[in-house]
Amino acid sequence: MSERTTAQAQWSTTVTPVVAAVTTLCASTALSGVIEGARWLGHAGVAVIVVTAIGLGLRALRTPTLLVVLAQLVGLLCLLTALFTDSGVLGLLPGPDAFDALGRVLTDSVEAVRTGVPPVAETRPVLCLVVIAIGLVGVLVDTLAVAAGTPAACGLVLLCVYAVPASLADDLLPWWSFVLGAGSFAVLLAVDGTHRHRLWRNQAALPTRGAGFGSPTAMVSSALVLGLLAGGLITGIGTVGSLPGDGTGGGTGGGLALKPFTKLRGMLEQGGNRELLRVRGLGNETRYLRALTLPRFERDGGWVPASALATNVRAAGPLPAAPGDDGQGPQTRIEIEPINYEDNWAPVYGTPRQMFDLPDNMFYDLGGGMVYARNARKLDRYVEAADLSQPTAGDLRLAGSDFSEVHEMYFDAEGIDPRVVQLAKDLTRDQPTMLDKVLALKTHFTNSANGFKYQTQTGQGSDETALRDFLFDSKVGYCEQYASAMALLARAVGIPSRVAIGYTAGFLTGDYRSITTQDAHAWVEVFFPDHGWVTFDPTPLSDGRTYNPPYASSPPSSGPATGVSEEKPPTATTTTAAAPRTDPGKDQTPQAGAKTPGEVATPWSWQAWTALGLGVVAAALVALAYAARLRIARPLAIGVGVLALVFLLSLLSWWLSALLVLAVLGAVPALVRDWRRRQRRDAVLGDSPDAASAAWTELLAESWDRGTRAPDTDTVRTAARRLVKEHSLDDGSKQALRTVVNSVERSWYGGRRDRDPELAAAFDEVVRGLRRSSPLDWRGRLLPRSVLRPRKRKRGDDEN
Repeated sequence: MSERTTAQAQWSTTVTPVVAAVTTLCASTALSGVIEGARWLGHAGVAVIVVTAIGLGLRALRTPTLLVVLAQLVGLLCLLTALFTDSGVLGLLPGPDAFDALGRVLTDSVEAVRTGVPPVAETRPVLCLVVIAIGLVGVLVDTLAVAAGTPAACGLVLLCVYAVPASLADDLLPWWSFVLGAGSFAVLLAVDGTHRHRLWRNQAALPTRGAGFGSPTAMVSSALVLGLLAGGLITGIGTVGSLPGDGTGGGTGGGLALKPFTKLRGMLEQGGNRELLRVRGLGNETRYLRALTLPRFERDGGWVPASALATNVRAAGPLPAAPGDDGQGPQTRIEIEPINYEDNWAPVYGTPRQMFDLPDNMFYDLGGGMVYARNARKLDRYVEAADLSQPTAGDLRLAGSDFSEVHEMYFDAEGIDPRVVQLAKDLTRDQPTMLDKVLALKTHFTNSANGFKYQTQTGQGSDETALRDFLFDSKVGYCEQYASAMALLARAVGIPSRVAIGYTAGFLTGDYRSITTQDAHAWVEVFFPDHGWVTFDPTPLSDGRTYNPPYASSPPSSGPATGVSEEKPPTATTTTAAAPRTDPGKDQTPQAGAKTPGEVATPWSWQAWTALGLGVVAAALVALAYAARLRIARPLAIGVGVLALVFLLSLLSWWLSALLVLAVLGAVPALVRDWRRRQRRDAVLGDSPDAASAAWTELLAESWDRGTRAPDTDTVRTAARRLVKEHSLDDGSKQALRTVVNSVERSWYGGRRDRDPELAAAFDEVVRGLRRSSPLDWRGRLLPRSVLRPRKRKRGDDEN
């Protein structure tokens, strides 16, 4: 092999994977928007280094791509075992205890994702998730950039690395992360383009011209600058805390990326209990403090905020009367002091009439009853003049039927499951008034005979599937499920409803009420004409924190409602700190069949043992293939390794195993072609008397894979001329092909079976020439014609 060819081979097997690794690591810096500190970057770096090192080593040994990928995944598993368990065999290899430990860490990782509010701390579960995610991204990027030779496709994978933190971060992702990611990706493309240019032009030196405006470097740089400007000035990537522009509260433009239920879960399930607000002037009232309302139900997303909020009413000063309210009720002056509260919303009680001491750039959304700012902030003490009056049950039963003041989106029932609609109709069928219908729905959850249980630690969400499971199967949930389900049932029977998120009343300490993270809550608000939005809470809190107004205690016409006890504030000593509160969900036993919080199903089942055994067999076959040069050992190792991975994936889902089997079946033609290519080349390099026949057969197969098939009537020289013409071979390849043809003719027609010393080098040069002048497309690689439609031509055809 020439010096130039050796340099080119080293380029493709060393430079490209190293640049791909750097690109992956640069893209991973986007996680700085959702993870605190910098230790996680070290873990990501180690994962990328392990994946890249395994790829470099195995490709240097000419290992098949599938085995390289499998080895990288095994290396990643060993790294997880070493970093996050203390029970690995020799501290590195996963065994039964290590799998159990990893299962527990992964369960904690899922909980951290589900309940954490960005930026999250660098805990072991979070670091484990970083290693898994960035490690898998590293495997994909390495495979696409090096093995598949398509680094441009890596952009889609790297885009996902940015998409996740951009959708979760409260602030813009750091600008330097985009610069690093885009710049390194541009270098990856440039490196690959330079390498291809050298192969195509058969040049030994890097190109030095083309640095003008139209050069690749200039174009990539321009695209990078324009992309960053557009991202910063137009799209506002990652601005979870920003709100849409002008709107009426019921519009559909813009987008609100806040995830209120995610934050709610985070506050309820976090380890500590942090004081958020102090409220003075409320007295003994145990009202709910409303932060925001969710008016829209999406089948796949659950209850979500409005698409646009009103910006035509400044929050500071007198406020217009809300829908259904005449604005004549008495006002109560309430002082709200944020302590550790930082958000877009300024929580309010009842119906706000006037706000004092708020910044000028805060707004009041009349339709949603919310006071908000465009960006999250920590407010100073502010004052609300609130109307806390509430109707009686008789008033609500006499409410009219004019819903013209409320937006039509509060009636939207699209996407509600037919079973849920039927349940709502069954529960409200005999109720004469809207209030009685609402109370019947509320009673369905608060009546213990119906089997509903309150539990804060639950994996359910509020989309259509989760709510259907909550209503008919598990019946275990916390305020998100209860409020979401009741609001959905109300919509199903034509009652305008929405979900409100805020806080319960907290507890009295000195001259104020202390509201903490454990007071975070969700409830239902129903619109009654002439009375506005009225509060109903179906969540059966066991610690007396539920606000149960008199109208909600009135029994529906069909029978008595199950009441919920009024709050009993704890007799804590007066202090400025928030008193601890026991989590009410922890003392309750889940329904039969439901998983206990923190319960981990052991992954060390028969599938795991089978996968381990098959993995050992595959490793033995690989060792046998390299030590004893046994040809059949390689394909057997691949087959056994794939079977081991099938059983390993079945621990997560048999569907994943089925997808793997389909992917492997799709790769069979390419694997067969690779095996035949290696087999023939070994024959050419060895002392086989059929070396010339093997070389000629392989060259015809390479030509047929590229779409050119020599007729069976062609002689060797005629077929060779056709190969030169169809594939535009260069001079060096032509000369090498003449050597191969001479060797074939001497072997077939001259009766000479001795080894031709020039055959192997000439054969390799022709193959390289084919790859330079006529590279294989994806179809030729995945579905080679020489395997799917093999030639039937035999040596005897030429001899005759």
